[in-house]
Amino acid sequence: MSTQDLENYESDMELQLYREYRDVVGLFTYVVETERRFYLANQVDLQVRSAGGEVFYELALADAWVWDVYRSSRFVRSVRVVTFKDVNIEELAKPDIALP
Repeated sequence: MSTQDLENYESDMELQLYREYRDVVGLFTYVVETERRFYLANQVDLQVRSAGGEVFYELALADAWVWDVYRSSRFVRSVRVVTFKDVNIEELAKPDIALP
């Protein structure tokens, strides 16, 4: 497999992932970004913790979708993330009128 073939494969995988994201984003309430992953979720619980003078974040997500090209199944029932880095949580805007 050549370098070009590998780059084309990765580009195709990213495009498929983007299309899947576009198809499922309307099913979720929150967008969550951590330093390692991007999630869509319907329930989010963020707890700020401290231990030994260090502050960290414990994040629990339910009914989630994970942005990860290499996962065979991106839909997950629950996710638990512990991180010392920033966590960004945004509530997605829902349209006022749903068209059939």
